[in-house]
Amino acid sequence: MSDSNQIKYAKTHEWVRLEGDQEAVIGISDYAQNSLGDITFVELPSAGDRLTKGESFGVVESVKAASDLYAPVNGEVLAVNESLEDAPEKVNDSATGDGWMLRVRLDDPSDLNDLLDEASYQAAND
Repeated sequence: MSDSNQIKYAKTHEWVRLEGDQEAVIGISDYAQNSLGDITFVELPSAGDRLTKGESFGVVESVKAASDLYAPVNGEVLAVNESLEDAPEKVNDSATGDGWMLRVRLDDPSDLNDLLDEASYQAAND
């Protein structure tokens, strides 16, 4: 993505892209989807649910393993990428694009300050 410098990463491999003052999109990193292999199922919360930073909000399953998804921020789920129900492979094809998972309203945008920029995230996973 051309705006990858606007994406922040959690050490648990979720990414957050701020869109507007208090709205953000969340997914898993390209590194995570590559490590998992072919993704076969994604379990996500519903719109209206609350995310608590550091707590599990869903599961992604692949041919290799199942892995919990952890909230990188606190907030309310505004929308879920429902296309992943029928096409979970979108996460493999475009982890930071069509493979996004949640759209959230952030409780506090400063939560993003605790996350890694792309260079720091890549260095931590080399």
